[in-house]
Amino acid sequence: MTSSPRLIAAACAALLALSLPQASRADEFSAPQKSEIERIVRGYLIAHPEVLQEVMAEFEKRQTAAEAEKHKTAVKDNAQNLFNSPRQVVLGNPKGDVTFVEFFDYNCGYCKRAMTDMLTLLKNDPNLKVVLKEFPVLGPGSVEAAQVATAVQMQDKSGKKYLDFHQKLLTGRGQADKAHALAAAKEAGLNMAQLEKDLASPEVKASLQEAFKLAEALGLNGTPSYVIGSEVVIGAVGLPALQEKINTARCGKATC
Repeated sequence: MTSSPRLIAAACAALLALSLPQASRADEFSAPQKSEIERIVRGYLIAHPEVLQEVMAEFEKRQTAAEAEKHKTAVKDNAQNLFNSPRQVVLGNPKGDVTFVEFFDYNCGYCKRAMTDMLTLLKNDPNLKVVLKEFPVLGPGSVEAAQVATAVQMQDKSGKKYLDFHQKLLTGRGQADKAHALAAAKEAGLNMAQLEKDLASPEVKASLQEAFKLAEALGLNGTPSYVIGSEVVIGAVGLPALQEKINTARCGKATC
């Protein structure tokens, strides 16, 4: 017996119907009918295993599209705190036409490489607004370092000393923690008495809580992670990929 594509489609639809709860099925199949449907589908898939690859590819495509749409909605819903919160570091052009947000951890090895990408983009693109979000997910030392970094940001609204501190701590030897962060802050020329005072303020906790809430809303669970325009990008994807995302946000295509 031959099986037409229409019959196979009908059989697959029937199998899907069988997987639904009893109350949601409009039609019922007898046991012999179910057996025949299963036999037809099984036989077709054995004869044409490439169909499974096509199905998986289509599934992944739809899943990726659904995730992208979910991310866009989350970015839109959290735009104010994501792009314009007073509790964040802003580098580059504060009125840039594209905003590049990076969530990072001072003990993240990939973040060290990603920092070079960020600095290159910052140097080469005068219309880029860069926002840095502390996202300490790699243990107590990371939390301590982020707390100090937040106090640094509170003292240095221009971001210049913060960026110096950021580079020193992220590229320093050993695990980042409070001691290493304070040493980096001192080397960057911060007022250490003011820093200790700010470090004890409730604003530090509030700032980190805001970043974690944003990360949760966006579905982020690692570093580095980015928001570029309305798109969420996970992982250290490299400079060319980041540049393409910026171009897409700016002009709608990978190359402007």
